[in-house]
Formats: sequence, structure tokens, C-alpha cells
Amino acid sequence: MKKIGFLSFGHWTPSPHSQTQSAADALLQSIELAVAAEELGADGAYFRVHHFARQLASPFPLLAAIGARTSRIEIGTGVIDMRYENPLHLAEDAGAADLISGGRLQLGISRGSPEQVIDGWRYFGHVPAEGSDAAAMAREHARVFLDVLEGEGFAEPNPRPMFPNPPGLLRLEPHSPGLRDRIWWGAGTRVTAEWTAELGMNLMSSTLLTEDTGVPFHQLQAEQIERFREAWRTAGHERQPRVSVSRSIFPIVSDLDRQLFLRETASQDQAGHLEGGLARFGKSYAGEPERLVAELAGDEAVAAADTLLLTVPNQLGVDYNAHVIESVLTHVAPELGWR
Repeated sequence: MKKIGFLSFGHWTPSPHSQTQSAADALLQSIELAVAAEELGADGAYFRVHHFARQLASPFPLLAAIGARTSRIEIGTGVIDMRYENPLHLAEDAGAADLISGGRLQLGISRGSPEQVIDGWRYFGHVPAEGSDAAAMAREHARVFLDVLEGEGFAEPNPRPMFPNPPGLLRLEPHSPGLRDRIWWGAGTRVTAEWTAELGMNLMSSTLLTEDTGVPFHQLQAEQIERFREAWRTAGHERQPRVSVSRSIFPIVSDLDRQLFLRETASQDQAGHLEGGLARFGKSYAGEPERLVAELAGDEAVAAADTLLLTVPNQLGVDYNAHVIESVLTHVAPELGWR
């Protein structure tokens, strides 16, 4: 394991039990948590993107603000739903955020997950082509996005422009060199992981897989990672890919930890149905640090990945989430080979 970051869903609710009661709270606390995580020595700050929900949605103002407040930590998404995206606008926003951060953007994109409204991407003006569907539309948006990130000119210049043009076809600006190699795809199946490798994207795998073979979650995810790496080798890409997995990990080192997460010590994998198909959900890890080290050492997917993203309960506030990150970095991660 080379890198450890956190992944926040950015929930807010007006409940008196929540430390994050508004959209402003969610955004500003996300910035403060990223700053705190960098000070603690964590490697990444990642954020989920959901539309029509009391969660973080438009990621680039947030990522740019974090990029301006930090100097080392990777910043990214896990994931942007490509069904909703204009790929050219996305490329411009991503290029700007990457340049502000000094090339630290690690952008996770995907087909997306079940949303709060029916076919929400239609409200954003996106409709699948005739004979296609939303998943295929998301992949096509991704292909266009990857193409324009290469930085090659493709647009015919105006012969009488307002400002002088460089020679040849024009590309999107701002262009951030190297960003194309820092795009990740959130894959829910082994087949999708192979497709991800063929397109030269890094693999982002969460605590949910939209298939179930009956084996424990971590073994199915480890197989997904191995098939991704084999497809990468077959494709002949020159660089080495990266792979991340996310886990909910809560070391119990205080009375408050015990009060909040004691019942999670009995967490187990779950199988169920999602969007009409089988799915397998990974368990949470909670317990004394020694127990967590032993359990995570047997997690084959954590061992196979180079990056671990800690899903954090953001509504418990910045201070508590910084405590959880520090506990993992101090009491668990070194025993698993981190640094």
C-alpha cells in the first residue's frame, strides 16, 4: 500500500445531530478536512459527486479551493457521473483545477450509480442516442473527454478571430499536461475493469460491486484488480496503472469511538440487488487497532491495491474525521506496509 486518502460523500442535513447542516457547511468543512488530512500526512482527499441530493455535486470549485489551500495532497473525485457531463466543459474545468493544484488532480469518473430522480441526466440536457442507453452514453462521454485531454487541436479556427490564434487546429484551454494519465474509472464489475484498462484509465473500485459470484467481497474485488492488470499488460500501455479501493475503517481508541462504532465490529459482507441485478457490498472494519491490522492483512483487495481511500462520516465534523484519519495512519497503516 503506497497511498492512503479519504473519501467523503459530503452529506448535509438540518438535523441537530449533524455537524454539517447546510451546503455551505459541507463545502467549507470539506476544505478544512483536506487541509487537516495533509497536515496529518495523508496522501489524498477525494469527494463523491451526486446530483439532486443533499450531497456534494459540482466538484471543481471545491477541488480548486482545496488545491489553493494545500501543497502536497492529491485531490480527486470518486466518482463523477458521466451521464450528466458535457465532456468538453468537463475537460476545461478539470484542466483549470489541475493547474491551480500544481498537477495533483486524480479524477475519478464512471457511469454513475442510482440517483435521487428518474433519469436525472435528461434534466441536464443529455439523451442517449437512438438504440443506445444511459450507460453507453456515459462511456461515449468518457471517450470524448479522454480524447480532448490529449491536448491535440481539433477545432477549425475563425479566419477573423477576436484575438490572434496559434497555427493549426485549436485545442481546449486551459490544457494541463499529464492529466490524461490521472483519470480513473469507477468499475463495478470485472468486465468493466478490463474495459477501463483497455482505455488506459486507472481503476477505482469501491465497497460495492454490481455482480456476485458467491465468494467474499474482497476476493471478488481482488479478482477484478487482477483482470484489470492483465488487460493493461495486454493493451501494451507504457506507464504503470494505479488501483484504489475504498474501505470504512474505524480504529476504536477512545470512548467516543466505542460509543459511535462498537456495533460496526460485527459488520459482514452483504449480497443484494441493485438496479435489477445482483450486487455485493463490502463490510466495515471497526475494532481495536490490533484486530484491524489482522483483518485488513487478510483483505486480498487491499493488499492488491496501491491506494486505500477511507470513507469518512463527514456529518460528525472536521475534528472527529481528522481523528479517524489520524488513528488509521498512526495505529493501523504502518503495520500494513504504508511508508
